[in-house]
Amino acid sequence: MVKIKKNLSDSDMLKGWQEQTTFETETLDEPARQAPGRFDRKEPADDINSAYLTPELKEQIGKALLELKLKLYKEGIVDYQIKVSSQDKQVLLTAVPVKAKTGQASKQPVQRTGKLKG
Repeated sequence: MVKIKKNLSDSDMLKGWQEQTTFETETLDEPARQAPGRFDRKEPADDINSAYLTPELKEQIGKALLELKLKLYKEGIVDYQIKVSSQDKQVLLTAVPVKAKTGQASKQPVQRTGKLKG
């Protein structure tokens, strides 16, 4: 039997010791493996319709839409829809104001008094 030395630090006690690999520790020690060739591509696009838009192009479109929104706000148009159309080699985004439905009552709150007519 080996005599245990006293007053050793943790690193001195564990010097030369190596843990035996088991099915539990084997997966923790190895870095995560990827199947070769499966995930080497760049991050896939969320939607196939926007897959061809580069980050720079997305930024340009976003800035143009923000400018449009500010112009419409200055004109007093807050509710609008963007209509997309294409003509020849151009894609057009057109802001169309949303028309208020005439059948609805106004959405302003109505003041009511506490007295009942009777």
